[in-house]
Amino acid sequence: MTAVSSTFSRDLASSLVVFLVAIPLCLGIAIASGVPASMGLISGIIGGIVVGFLSGSPLQVSGPAAGLAVIVFGFVEEYGVAMLAPVLIAVGFLQIAGGFLRAGSWFRAISPAVVHGMLAGIGILIILGQIHVLMDAKPAAGGMENVAAIEDSLGRLWGTGLTSEATALKVGLISLLAMVCWEKCRPKSLALIPGALVGVAAATVLAAALQLPIARVEVPTSLVDSITLPTAENFARLLEPGVILMAVMIAVIASAETLLSAAAVDRMHDGVRTRFNKELFAQGVGNGLCGLLGGLPITGVIVRSSANIQAGARTRASAIFHGIWILGLVALAPSLLTLVPLSALAAVLLVTGWRLISLRHVRHLFEHHGLVPVGIWAVTVAMVVLQDLLVGVALGLALSIIEIVPYLRRKLAIRHAEIDEEIHVQLGGAATCKDVPILLNTLEQLPEGRKVKIVSEDLHYMDHTSAETISEWLRREARAGRAIEIHPPPAARHPRLKPLFQRFATEVA
Repeated sequence: MTAVSSTFSRDLASSLVVFLVAIPLCLGIAIASGVPASMGLISGIIGGIVVGFLSGSPLQVSGPAAGLAVIVFGFVEEYGVAMLAPVLIAVGFLQIAGGFLRAGSWFRAISPAVVHGMLAGIGILIILGQIHVLMDAKPAAGGMENVAAIEDSLGRLWGTGLTSEATALKVGLISLLAMVCWEKCRPKSLALIPGALVGVAAATVLAAALQLPIARVEVPTSLVDSITLPTAENFARLLEPGVILMAVMIAVIASAETLLSAAAVDRMHDGVRTRFNKELFAQGVGNGLCGLLGGLPITGVIVRSSANIQAGARTRASAIFHGIWILGLVALAPSLLTLVPLSALAAVLLVTGWRLISLRHVRHLFEHHGLVPVGIWAVTVAMVVLQDLLVGVALGLALSIIEIVPYLRRKLAIRHAEIDEEIHVQLGGAATCKDVPILLNTLEQLPEGRKVKIVSEDLHYMDHTSAETISEWLRREARAGRAIEIHPPPAARHPRLKPLFQRFATEVA
């Protein structure tokens, strides 16, 4: 009984922390997506309560994601906000089908260089767009368009007196400064209070106290009033090529972001591992409901998930409770949200965009895998910013495949056997991204608590996607206390293999 009570109290406390992290993000991502703030709140509620209940990753928290804001903004500009509903219902069906078809593991086969390049490109686009919102101006749909429009936004800062745009900029910069200072200098006793909340609270109090004439969040007095069901005419437009392409693109990107986030969450704790196909199904149900009730697309989100784990969450109850708190705030005190300046939310998203760029991943790729994956990352980033997301991701994936073409004729041979109460895993041939699903299935199905020997005498090549997959599994198992022994391939093999297996040996030492 005591253990149950302790778990409940930890989950309850964690849910409040996640709630405080989620509120400014739900509002800010909706604004960045070019839709009413209420749509972000609807998605936060569904991501917490519905996806939290069905999730295959108990400690992952779902909600509207900054990584999809740029895509949604461009789509809404071209097709209108009403068309987002049938698209999300289609996304939900695609993800549910993917869960039933056990496609979850295949998303983990996407090159880390492409994934981080995509996120970095999105981060740059978010920053370029939110610079305008920081000055109470409307962002453009594309990266280069936002660069070209910066001069116009800056021109509005000067007038006969202090313009409202200049006032909004000052409030946004104060919010940004408060966030950064809090993240750098907050006392340990208050470590769980998120910087985004501090920044938004500081800006809100300042704007309210001085009655500043700047744009604020608009929230309906009743969330029910903002729910708009899709019409038959909307569904008929699902046959348009651009709409079909958008549904597929959101489904693929949302699924990849969710499952990569789930893999990262697994590395943060030693509890129940993610069931990736179940998680994909849960996300599909959530996105379908978001479409039906007028929300934004949702994914598993690493920012909220890491806050959940750091706050001490033990079960899925924390994610569910955080959704209930959002619902309670919207139902009982929506007027509080109307005090929040839009420039403060832009400041939150500027920080979020910067974190998405994450040059730490680039250094990791260079140190362990050389220039090729860094080049793939750079090309993906450039094309996402200069062209669009689909072109960037497609080109990054194409370059990833070109990298492994010389080794595709060699198949991966992976066998395991129990010898003297040890499990010997033998790797042979070439391990590339196409082999990640079978590689993961083999490793994750090994009996727990037994010593494992990784034997690679017959291995000829390993690309960075397979290497990162094995590295994550090794670190996770080593933390769980499993004894692991690494036997490297002969020195005459591919020059990449020796440093890779030295790294593996270090990670399990």
